[in-house]
Amino acid sequence: MAETTVHPPSPPLTAAALPIMGCGTWAWGNRLLWGYDPAMDGELQRVFNRCVAQGVTLFDSGDSYGTGRLNGRSEALLGAFAQVYQGENQGQICLATKLAVYPWRLTPAAVVRAAAASAQRLGRPIDLVQMHWSTANYAPWQEAPFLDGLIQLYHQGQVRGVGLSNFGPRRLQLAHQRLAAAGVPLVSLQVQYSLLSTYPVTDLGLKDLCDQLGIRLIAYSPLALGILTGKYGPQGPWPVGVRGWLLRQLVPAVQPLLAVLGAIAAERGKTPAQVALNWCIGKGTLPIPGAKTLAQAEQNLGALGWHLNSGEMAELDQARGRCDRQMVQNIFQSR
Repeated sequence: MAETTVHPPSPPLTAAALPIMGCGTWAWGNRLLWGYDPAMDGELQRVFNRCVAQGVTLFDSGDSYGTGRLNGRSEALLGAFAQVYQGENQGQICLATKLAVYPWRLTPAAVVRAAAASAQRLGRPIDLVQMHWSTANYAPWQEAPFLDGLIQLYHQGQVRGVGLSNFGPRRLQLAHQRLAAAGVPLVSLQVQYSLLSTYPVTDLGLKDLCDQLGIRLIAYSPLALGILTGKYGPQGPWPVGVRGWLLRQLVPAVQPLLAVLGAIAAERGKTPAQVALNWCIGKGTLPIPGAKTLAQAEQNLGALGWHLNSGEMAELDQARGRCDRQMVQNIFQSR
């Protein structure tokens, strides 16, 4: 990879400045679930270039992304790709990363050090730094010092914006109050959200709260680990490993939804994945689907520039309600 150069941060990031859709990079470096191999890097760079050129300028990563010795690979790839990209929307590239709330990150200084390591891998300041999960379910006292570290990063000009991930309404309000008291705007909250994972919105009411507080709600795993792409039938074939095991349990149970998704896609001249992503956008969220190939990136981009009508949205909602199973919820999602 090319040698990186650290650039000064740009002006503060606002929720309104985020694009309609982003790109998630969980798979970039993950061998266990996604079968990553360094031979894929050239294709991943083409994914990056195509997304930016088409206005999908938000790329979401995490300092825990990448398995084994490849830990941090996602951030390093993003930094390398951003550094050499020259083309349309170059100035709008927004590199977001999530700092893992490891049990040894107990002080604001530890958070600042973690962000510095991420910025080093990115080769530039972090645009949007996010707390990767809430610790409310097991160590609620850890949240305050972690948030104070994010506050320091913002006031030191090390990041352009601050976001959260996997926070429920109660913890979100507490975090928002702490940040606001320190003069730090909360830009975004990301939660697991798709046609097969509506819990954060339907049960917790997070969309209404985010709208009230001026926070952009980001939907991660909007294609439910690939289930909503229509690629997998009731009998497979299945991907290898843990993801294949999970899909075997879920895909047969969600056929009512997949049937409606496929019918709407056929009528629209779209793919099931494009309909599923457009549904997320229609619900007022910012989906961040992953892409490992240029073909997958092109499919994701096909979710833009059109809108499902109210009847189609309602039909999908009703079909979702007829499913026997939903996606497994993130164990760190708080209330």
